[in-house]
Formats: sequence, C-alpha cells, structure tokens
Amino acid sequence: METKVINEIAVVRSKEIIIKDVQSAIDFVMSIKYETNCNKIALNKEAIIEEFFVLSKGLAGEILQKFINYQVKFAIYGDYSKYTSKPLKDFIYESNNGKDIFFVENEEEAMNKLNR
Repeated sequence: METKVINEIAVVRSKEIIIKDVQSAIDFVMSIKYETNCNKIALNKEAIIEEFFVLSKGLAGEILQKFINYQVKFAIYGDYSKYTSKPLKDFIYESNNGKDIFFVENEEEAMNKLNR
C-alpha cells in the first residue's frame, strides 16, 4: 500500500485488497486518519473486494456508512465500465451528486471531488 498526502487528501494506491468487510474498512479509515491526519481519502478501486460492487450484498452501504460516521470524505477511483447493474449505476450517480462519497475514473478527478 502506498499513501501520499496531496492538498490534505490521503491518496492511497494498493495492488492488494485492503477493504474486505466492515471491520477492515474501519481499520483502514482509522489508520489513514492516524498516519496522515486527513479526513479526505482517495482509494483505487482494485483495493476493494469485488462484492462491494454487488449492491444486493449490502456491503457497500454498511462500509460507506462507516466512512460517514467517522466524518471521512471518500473517493474510489477506477474503471466502472464493466458494471451493467442499474442499481449500482444509480447508486454511483446519487453518490457523485452528494458531498461525501464519490466514484470517479482517476486520481485527479477524486481530488477535485474531495476538494469541493
């Protein structure tokens, strides 16, 4: 896992899956907040278990609620083109129009969303 702080945003890149379940998400948030003192985090999509993107599993809702509870703005960056689920597309659309959780294509876009 590689973490860098840019404009008070912790930008995290990992080739391994970091977020597997609710507890690993909490551990991730707390360690990033402790290490960087940032409450804005951008993470590459590949670091999140694939089940997260299957909304019927309920994992995304549980995990993202923890980010909101811990007052962390969170952006997940990566390629979402392979997903065809209408509920997931609607969820991404609604999240991107909110203030706390974003699904974007790249790091630069993640930083723009987190800075607004």
